[in-house]
Amino acid sequence: MPKEDSSSDEEMEPTPSTSQLKEKKTAANGKPKRKRLQDYLDEKAAREVAERAEEMLRLRRKRGLADDEEDPEETMFPVINPINFVKNKEIRHKRFKRLQSVKRKEEKASKKTRQLEGTPSAPTHTIESLREKDETTVVNIEGEDQAEVMNDLANDEFREYYQKSYEPRVMITFNATPHDRTRQFGSLLKKMIPNASQFRRNKTRLKRVCQSAIREKFTDLLVINENNKKPEGLLLIHLPEGPTAHFKISNFKGLKDLRRKEDDISTHRPEVILNNFTTRLGLTIGRMLGALFHYQPEFRGRRAVTFHNQRDYIFFRHHLYEFDKNGKRVKLRELGPRFTLKLRSLQVGLYDGKCGDYEWMITNKRHLMESRRRFFL
Repeated sequence: MPKEDSSSDEEMEPTPSTSQLKEKKTAANGKPKRKRLQDYLDEKAAREVAERAEEMLRLRRKRGLADDEEDPEETMFPVINPINFVKNKEIRHKRFKRLQSVKRKEEKASKKTRQLEGTPSAPTHTIESLREKDETTVVNIEGEDQAEVMNDLANDEFREYYQKSYEPRVMITFNATPHDRTRQFGSLLKKMIPNASQFRRNKTRLKRVCQSAIREKFTDLLVINENNKKPEGLLLIHLPEGPTAHFKISNFKGLKDLRRKEDDISTHRPEVILNNFTTRLGLTIGRMLGALFHYQPEFRGRRAVTFHNQRDYIFFRHHLYEFDKNGKRVKLRELGPRFTLKLRSLQVGLYDGKCGDYEWMITNKRHLMESRRRFFL
């Protein structure tokens, strides 16, 4: 029996392939294996990297710097991942996954040690946190160094409203032939803004509309323009002396899109929240939007209207806040509508399309190459 087992084992031994035989023959003959072109290129690249590293090290020592000391004037070259040179796709993918798992474990361990030590994590940067500093930014409006800003606000066009000397009345109108979605936008504005009235403009010129609104003692005029049967522009004119702001409307969603009912919007006067208007121009726009609503909200209705400025986009939201039975926890329920405003221009006085004096106008960033981190509101 053992003899038969030994003979079977000998029969199961694999026979060497032709490639292995050729390798053995070349090794026996002592002839070197012929290099490919890629091998020569890899050797050349490695040689250049080594020479560059030696040259950088020599220059650092010449300037009197230690090997582990950082040099602020040193040019940093990108680190090439060696996995990129692996030609086999499956092997490259496996190595990349392995490298990712190692990095994930290291991040997890560093996070755990940071939590045990109690050190805060590094702050994450956004475009808004890295925004360019504006000279007109108002940090603390009630500070002692803001006397000029307070003087301007006390003498601007909205001083009578914020002194509560009159109640705002708003006229809402459209272009010559508004479509259904534009009329729906106007009716929702009328529902939200207290003491607002909606009129058909037909083909009346805007100057004559302003004159008739002043005669009827309206304090603000809203003109809704449309494009492709959708609301596209909003012209806000403060009466009787201006100013005039032109906004672009985008991302409009009505009550049907949000699955809400018009009956949910009560007739109570809402609270107005103006958030993140930090520059002098932003303060003017915020005061202009706030002057549309009544200065004395009815808290019984629990309605809140929010104008939130972020990266010069003004996001409008309309919420109803609800309390639980204990009166401690609060939750928000969006009533709608929802849209976004983008300031295009601010004109001094009433609207004048030909000879108007513009206080601020948006520029074409593609031509002037303005920074993406510069914001005006």
